[in-house]
Amino acid sequence: MADLKVEITLNDKEQAIMNNDLLDIKEWIEGAVGGKMNNCWKRMQTEWTTKLMNDDSFTDSIPSNQADFVTLVTGRDDYKTRKERDEASSL
Repeated sequence: MADLKVEITLNDKEQAIMNNDLLDIKEWIEGAVGGKMNNCWKRMQTEWTTKLMNDDSFTDSIPSNQADFVTLVTGRDDYKTRKERDEASSL
């Protein structure tokens, strides 16, 4: 999976609205993304630690670092992204 670059364009009106409350729009966006990332990580770690512990066929140790944990989980046959899970449930 390649790095994902996201670009956001705000027009003058949108900037004015955000500048009414925010000290720095870019810093706020980066903080919002960082916060969402942390929440997603916590949910993924909790969900998959439970799944791995309840999987009798999984006999390895559960990685203690984030990178190895994500590699393990996303490499499993039963792993699906949110989009894939939503598509499967709509069938």
